[in-house]
Amino acid sequence: MNFRRSIVFFIAMILMSVPIVNGQKAEQLPKVQFKEYTLKNGLRVILHPDKSTPIVAVNLWYHVGSKNEVPGRTGFAHLFEHMMFQGSKNYNEDYFKPLQEAGANINGSTNPDRTNYYEVVPSNFLELALFLEADRMGGLLDAMTMDKLNNQRDVVKNERRQRYDNQPYGTAFEKISSIIYPKDHPYHWTTIGSLEDLSAASMEDVQAFFRKYYAPNNASLVIAGDFDEKQATGWVEKYFGPIKRGEEIDRPDPAKPTIEGEIRKEYEDAVRLPRRYFVWHSVPRMHPDEAALDILASILSSGRGSRLQSSLVYDKKLVQTVFASNGTREIGGTFGVTATARPNGSLDDAEKEIDSIIADIKKNPPTADEVARALNAYESRFIFGLQTVLGKADSMNGNATFFDNPDNFQEQLEEYRKVTPEDVKRVANEYLTANRLVMSFVPGKSQGAPTRGAAANRPSSEDDEESSEREESVNADTDYSKNLPKPGPDPKFSLPGIEKKKLSNGLEVWMIPQKELPMIAMNLIIKTGGTANPAGKEGLASMTADMLSEGTAKRTAVEISNELQSIGASIRAGSDWDSTDASLLTLSKHLDAALDIFADVATNPSFPADEFETAKRRLLVSLLQRKDNPNAIANVAYSKLLYGANHPYGRALSGNEDSVKAMKREDLVNFYRGQYVPNNAVLIVVGDVNEKALLPKLEKAFSAWKPGKLEETKVPEAADFEKPGIYIIDKPGAAQSVLSIGQPGVARDNPDYFPIQVMNNILGGQFSARVNMNLREDKGYTYGARTGFSFRRGPGPFTASADVQTAVTKESVIEFLKELNGIRGAIPVTQDELDYNKQGLIRRFPRTVETIGQISNQLSNLVIYDLSDDYVNEYLAKISAVTLSDVNRVAKKYLNPDKMAIVIVGDRSVIEPRLKEIEGLGKSITYLDTEGNPLGVASKD
Repeated sequence: MNFRRSIVFFIAMILMSVPIVNGQKAEQLPKVQFKEYTLKNGLRVILHPDKSTPIVAVNLWYHVGSKNEVPGRTGFAHLFEHMMFQGSKNYNEDYFKPLQEAGANINGSTNPDRTNYYEVVPSNFLELALFLEADRMGGLLDAMTMDKLNNQRDVVKNERRQRYDNQPYGTAFEKISSIIYPKDHPYHWTTIGSLEDLSAASMEDVQAFFRKYYAPNNASLVIAGDFDEKQATGWVEKYFGPIKRGEEIDRPDPAKPTIEGEIRKEYEDAVRLPRRYFVWHSVPRMHPDEAALDILASILSSGRGSRLQSSLVYDKKLVQTVFASNGTREIGGTFGVTATARPNGSLDDAEKEIDSIIADIKKNPPTADEVARALNAYESRFIFGLQTVLGKADSMNGNATFFDNPDNFQEQLEEYRKVTPEDVKRVANEYLTANRLVMSFVPGKSQGAPTRGAAANRPSSEDDEESSEREESVNADTDYSKNLPKPGPDPKFSLPGIEKKKLSNGLEVWMIPQKELPMIAMNLIIKTGGTANPAGKEGLASMTADMLSEGTAKRTAVEISNELQSIGASIRAGSDWDSTDASLLTLSKHLDAALDIFADVATNPSFPADEFETAKRRLLVSLLQRKDNPNAIANVAYSKLLYGANHPYGRALSGNEDSVKAMKREDLVNFYRGQYVPNNAVLIVVGDVNEKALLPKLEKAFSAWKPGKLEETKVPEAADFEKPGIYIIDKPGAAQSVLSIGQPGVARDNPDYFPIQVMNNILGGQFSARVNMNLREDKGYTYGARTGFSFRRGPGPFTASADVQTAVTKESVIEFLKELNGIRGAIPVTQDELDYNKQGLIRRFPRTVETIGQISNQLSNLVIYDLSDDYVNEYLAKISAVTLSDVNRVAKKYLNPDKMAIVIVGDRSVIEPRLKEIEGLGKSITYLDTEGNPLGVASKD
């Protein structure tokens, strides 16, 4: 069977077809061709070759999620997602270790209906990925220990604290589920489960869960990418074939839940702005009304021209944000509207307006144009999501699991194309009734439940501690690497050359044709960013970029949004430290229309006064909300501490309350005129383009944009940080402590850039790096620990960071400092460690240029940092050339723990006493406010 690039062909046919809404059947599209078969043990196998990039995705779905749990035993499905990375019978070591050396992208995820695992690897490592997936399917229990189980329980608990308890509004959806579903309904609890259930789970409990659900007859395997069919099928049979079939599984089939009347609930949370949730029961996945409800949600809140956005955010200015969504699952679904009030705003007034808009759409169907815009936006998202081998593999697995048909793309699109305005009106009447939940989160105490007490993450008994030591000894004496399949030779890879032209106005155009898919990405790079913000006008560069699509001389903001939606295109603009970019993503058949809008937005913005005042007001509210988020607080305070308020890097890109209040429309106009000129820009175009056809279009589109006198922006100088030590920002009741440890780093043009990249990868640049293996995998203090250099034109910061359990804040600081001193020589880097990390960096590179957007981003770096045209291809050789002495030298030169700031956002009353015990650091602790301003210093008691 010749099925090479069949999905690419399928997408191309979609893009060439003309969807017909209003109930008429669209043109029939060709079926996706692929190979599918089932092993004797029941494992479903789906193969889809794609030779465009020398990488391959292995995507394995188990048809089990949190809905397969029972009350009192929640969180098991998600816990097993973690346990699956802890080693198995024939490779009883960390799962990430061999795969990250191969340059893999590895992860897993759990939701109520399924658990998935994936690896995207260089094509010569396909056998390794299949071996490891099969070994943990068939041999996880052989390697499971109570020590591993306890460790991952701690990690999951930290994940809960980080994602739920320590986030503004973080427990909202947990509360919604517990209210609208009966206690015995599988959706009554969330995927993370309860801490109590996880703590109570025995080894027998979790083993029984695994045996029942982690069986080949409850799984679906997709291999998509660059592979040989005969070789792949042989490996699948070799490694998965011997695994025994599991018992037959009864799927949950509860009665449809209902809400009788209106339920109103109110909860306090550590937030500044109240938020209200409106929730209705809707339909499960595959229901005939799913598409119409999705279209309804889009009409209500997707885009500037949507009904809720236009009315509540912009016209009547009742809320800061509002959005609608239709969430379908396997055995149920919900439709929701969420509104966040403005400061001193009334949620009751917002509720009245929301109800009025819903009542109107119940009475008067939406226009055909509204439905068409929603459909085109859906189709584009659907298609753009299939650019990567992982995206295709995951979509095919979802179709196989829930629709019993990997090739369900056509059928899904048809369901949306059939939706009419009357359908939208009908589902609004049928589902958005008076039977609903109205839940409010209001300012008050946090709903999180921090664990207090220093012993919370220590071994529960001496036996547990000894068990850990014995296991490490056994693993140290066993060489599991000999069991791993050996890879073939590394595939050759290089990017095509850049075609460079210049328009008559001086605008440089860089092009890389990529003809696989009929889509085009454009990225207009302005070589000026936030470092050009004048003192006292912080946030100006970001505000100017944000305002580009808020109106031009020809189009209003609503017209821009609606025109883009009507062709399924998108324009994004934003500013970072060194540059500003305006990007376009469009289907190639819509290039002329999309380019007209794009050029208008980029070269002809009018910065309407009313839109500016709205944007300014909303930004001020966002800055207020930033004080609710401990991670955002840490970022602002850390930068200000390292660089000071007078250095560009010490000021937030988005600005502060004073600078935003002082900002005037004329500031944006002047900044635009001084920086947004073609002689300070490069237009990058990647995708389905032809130079001869494209250049005349670009010449016409950008002809009115004239060169100008450029206002010079100085590169920020290095900052001298002279006040190392511990800094606390108090967040009473915080469920975790957010740590940021570091110092000013180096600029992007530093000659040691490549050795620094390798050194940081060893220290904290990936999952298997030293700090994460210590603080997460060994100690269980955090959900994830990392380090990184922020490379800019000037020396950006180096940061080691983690969200850690409150009770072990002191221990986490100590372990971070141990690793920072370790990389400098106390724990020497070995040659094997160096080789491992270099190979990982080299082999992962091809998957960073898989899509047209990724290629465009790589070229953007060449523009911003004046790198050579062949830099992308030279990267591999330069990483390979890094030596052990290079790594040791840069670690000692650029990392000095004695001169680092240690910023902690957490509950001072809990963490301060034990932080004072740290030798050499606890003698004095400085306190900061949420903006990084000093509040005072406390001496050691």
